[in-house]
Amino acid sequence: MKIGVKVGDLMTRELISVDKTASLVECSREMASKNVGLLIVRDKKKLIGMLTEKEIIWALTKKNDLSRVRAGDVMLRKLTTIKPSRDIYDALLRMKNHNVRWLPITIRKNVIGLITINDILRVEPALFEIAMGNMRVKEHDDKIRRRNTTLSSGESWASEGECPECGAFGLLYRTNKSHICESCFSDEDNIEALRINSVIF
Repeated sequence: MKIGVKVGDLMTRELISVDKTASLVECSREMASKNVGLLIVRDKKKLIGMLTEKEIIWALTKKNDLSRVRAGDVMLRKLTTIKPSRDIYDALLRMKNHNVRWLPITIRKNVIGLITINDILRVEPALFEIAMGNMRVKEHDDKIRRRNTTLSSGESWASEGECPECGAFGLLYRTNKSHICESCFSDEDNIEALRINSVIF
């Protein structure tokens, strides 16, 4: 399948890059000032790695002084790249297959741009289903179960606040006696009570 739009047409051309010797403090400041979540690490004009917020957070948990840690020490080295002449459908498949949300665009290892899933979906929202394969949804099974329960029977949480049983704050479910959190709402009596009293107020 081809969309007819080239990667080079959608790529971000003004790249934020740092030298491999830049400290993580400098990199963090650069990310904050430019409002970006990743930096290209270059050696002269050659792409040698990428530095994302994730690598900086990892370094924070391992090192005491980020001013002594260099971009080249923690950058991602194994990168998947793409040429500007490729179709954006190819770029999306490559992102999906390599479980990334962005691709550097290179010509003979010289980085000339960057393309992200968001760049592609803004232009071609019909490709969302393919892109979804790349997105990890936390608590996916629980969310689907709650959605299906609500749609099929109208059961849902009734209010929000502090659970009188355990003191946890969150969504509260109506029982015959009170409103309690999902964790406390586990025995069959409470589940049956929810079916009878599933009124949102």
